[in-house]
Amino acid sequence: MSVLMNLVSPKVSPYVEQTRMCSGFSLQIPHVHSFGVSKGFSRVLAATHMAIPSKDTVFTIPNWRYGKNDDRSRDYRLNDAFSYLVYMVEKGHTPDVGHATQLMYDLCKSSKLRKATRVMEMMVASGTIPDPASYGFLVNQLCKRGNVGHAMQLVEKMEEYGYPTNTMTYNSLVRGLCMRGDLNQSLQFVDRLMQKGLVPNAFTHAILLEAACREKGVNEAIRLLDDIIDKGGNPNLVSYNVLLTGLCKEGRTDDAIMFFRNMPSQGFNPNVVSYNILLRSLCHEGRWDEVNELLSEMVGEERAPSIITYNLLITSLAYHGRVDHALDVLDEMYMGPFRPTASSYNPIITRLCKEKKVDDVIKCLDQMIYHKCFPNEGTYNAISVLCKEGMVQEAFNIFKSLSSKQNSSTYDYYKNVISALCRKGNTYPALQLLYEMTKSGYTPVSYTYSSLIRGLCMEGMLNEAVQIFFIMQESGYRPDVDNFNALILGLCKSQRTDLSLEIFETMIEKNFKPSETTYTILVEGIVHEGEKELAVMVMKELHLRQVISQSTLERLVMQYDLEKLSV
Repeated sequence: MSVLMNLVSPKVSPYVEQTRMCSGFSLQIPHVHSFGVSKGFSRVLAATHMAIPSKDTVFTIPNWRYGKNDDRSRDYRLNDAFSYLVYMVEKGHTPDVGHATQLMYDLCKSSKLRKATRVMEMMVASGTIPDPASYGFLVNQLCKRGNVGHAMQLVEKMEEYGYPTNTMTYNSLVRGLCMRGDLNQSLQFVDRLMQKGLVPNAFTHAILLEAACREKGVNEAIRLLDDIIDKGGNPNLVSYNVLLTGLCKEGRTDDAIMFFRNMPSQGFNPNVVSYNILLRSLCHEGRWDEVNELLSEMVGEERAPSIITYNLLITSLAYHGRVDHALDVLDEMYMGPFRPTASSYNPIITRLCKEKKVDDVIKCLDQMIYHKCFPNEGTYNAISVLCKEGMVQEAFNIFKSLSSKQNSSTYDYYKNVISALCRKGNTYPALQLLYEMTKSGYTPVSYTYSSLIRGLCMEGMLNEAVQIFFIMQESGYRPDVDNFNALILGLCKSQRTDLSLEIFETMIEKNFKPSETTYTILVEGIVHEGEKELAVMVMKELHLRQVISQSTLERLVMQYDLEKLSV
């Protein structure tokens, strides 16, 4: 990691950019704006001319939501608002619950979960009673982003303040533990909750059963369901649908049918979700007689076909080459309560492209547009199948025709098509189409090249991603920082942080100034290599040299559970 450390120069002042000579070239450290609590507070007061309220009054936080709309300005205002809140609470004042709650939500949206957690703690410590929904939201956000340990600490602190935690919030913790792939720890956690008097609900059971199916197989999940019932639990239909899904995913369709037919004896009548689960499995296996039999049963409010039913039928029929039947289902949708979407057409277009039926593809697209059902990214990827069948020119002609029917400019349209293909793992067709587009006058820009680089890395074509840089230069385009960041990110995600550091060296040699994003990607790459202690050392040094901000440092520490190592 000496490469990274040696290529970053310290700063004397956070407000004055210094230029240092490193390895024979000039490196300019990016300007990272940083406010202490007192400076942020002073700035807020100067801007708003607000008087400090007395301790027996509730104070409001200066509005941070108005001003310049760029990311950096919003970030400054958000940090200033947080600093003001900290200062006032430390002086013994009570925040307005509505303002503090909104600040907590906005901090979550900006991935500042540590600050959001502090807002919740300060609200409770100052005697303010937060909305239960906001408390549950924060716990859920922490768990969704893998910070289950921090979520548990928050719950413990809230309970110390006498604030009760409901079952919904505990379910977020259970789901978070299950997402980490530790079913046994999740079960032990639920047992502790029950000892505290909390009764798991049907959603708790469904979360555990889903984890059991994923980790240990559906047979173990069924045994877990029996155990839940023996302990007095009351699972609902959702739990049975989880097990039905597990059987189908394991390819045990006949067992799934038997389980489905036995559901009424357990006190649950299958609903439309249950039917869709079984239909998808039968359709995948091409068991059309049984599909028709099941469809004939789908009458009544709880089991009437949904748009999901129609779309899965169309997808399966098209996949098996029964395009005429798929089109019949599509026509039936227009006569019923559901309107087809692009997702309804895309499987048919995919199959027609695979069969090289270009005229039928065009007819299908014309029908879509006639019915005001406009193509989406899935449609672009469906058309790209023609490239795989050796019909690149035909695919380009279709895209060219569609571009005239779009609201956006041809330039934006082509850019969106290329990025859509790369996101879905169709990078080679994207390259083929890009060649045709450039012949028609389209000039790729940084975003397009970054999309190609990310796509190639995602598909494991790392050498090809690196070669993009040579192609860009041959075309007269000089790679920019975003292009380098895309390649460094792709290599790190492929667990080739060693190569990403070589690219970083090249970046410096070519006199590019790394951004905060560049350094953040490299730190995350080191974490993903399992070198957490090294990542913390690098992260601390980068923060000391002020090339990554305090908020980024806090996010990394929380996201990757580095708190113990960073002390």
